Amino acid sequence: MSDLISVIIPVYNVETYLCRCVDSVLDQSYRNIEVILVDDGSPDGCPAICDEYARQDDRVRVIHQENAGLSGARNAGIDAAKGAWLAFVDSDDYLAEDFLSRLYEACVSTGSDMSVCRWEYVRGERIPERGTGEIRVYSGREMLANLYTTDGAYYVVAWNKLYRKELFADIRYPLGRIHEDEATTYRIYDKVKRAAYVDASLYGYFVTPVSITRGFNPKRMDWVTAVAERVDFFEQKGYKELMVPGLQALADGSIDIYFGMRDQLPGSEKQQEEIRGLIRNGLRQVKKYGKFPLRTAIGYRLFLAWPGLYRKVLNQVKDENGKQ
Repeated sequence: MSDLISVIIPVYNVETYLCRCVDSVLDQSYRNIEVILVDDGSPDGCPAICDEYARQDDRVRVIHQENAGLSGARNAGIDAAKGAWLAFVDSDDYLAEDFLSRLYEACVSTGSDMSVCRWEYVRGERIPERGTGEIRVYSGREMLANLYTTDGAYYVVAWNKLYRKELFADIRYPLGRIHEDEATTYRIYDKVKRAAYVDASLYGYFVTPVSITRGFNPKRMDWVTAVAERVDFFEQKGYKELMVPGLQALADGSIDIYFGMRDQLPGSEKQQEEIRGLIRNGLRQVKKYGKFPLRTAIGYRLFLAWPGLYRKVLNQVKDENGKQ
């Protein structure tokens, strides 16, 4: 018999989308599953919807808890899971029918500790079919390097993956922080001996109207904290080949957040200066491991000296590239 897979769905204020999500999980071609709905103190009709699913399908279990945020909800699901494997699904997203079967088969056929698939932004009811369908196998160290490829978004998030439960034996998502994936996934990869990548779009990341219209969130500094921690982790582990791309990703993302704060968050001067300090430190630190591309290093120095001019030059380069 196939292994039990625990599918963990944090639920908060998604009454409009919850049924579509849960139905896509219950309709999976892989049938040996338990679905753990973690009602994270949702103020709408979600708690009742969750309970109704549990009454209708004995594969569904519901946890009702006071609001603890996405990390707290995922952690509650991990603690309650009985399966040998774990998968996470955000409650406004949905799955292709063969999401679990293909990720599980990829793990079994390659002897992998986890598997990853492509995901797609979706606005309707259908996930676009993209990818070759091939399975590629990576070491954990290679998975860390994949965080910095052009497809890095597939590798950092929690929810387009299947994990052996043992990977979470001493790992949980950080409470009270957003960008919790950035703070956690790299620690999972460091424990992985082998991972499978399925080149197929099996997960639909739903773009809600709120996602489109929301402005700058001051908690974006949690991203800076998480990625800085990741660079420190690489240095402590002696992963020298990851230091230059790690420092560059930290600098590039931090500069974007700097301008978001400067434009939309009065009183954030302290956080802005923290970011400038990270860029200065990165320019010093990188010398031990290699160097940034010349134009990148010049850009960072321009940012530190004249942020406004840096932005004008960057926008001009983007415009020129857009016209090509």
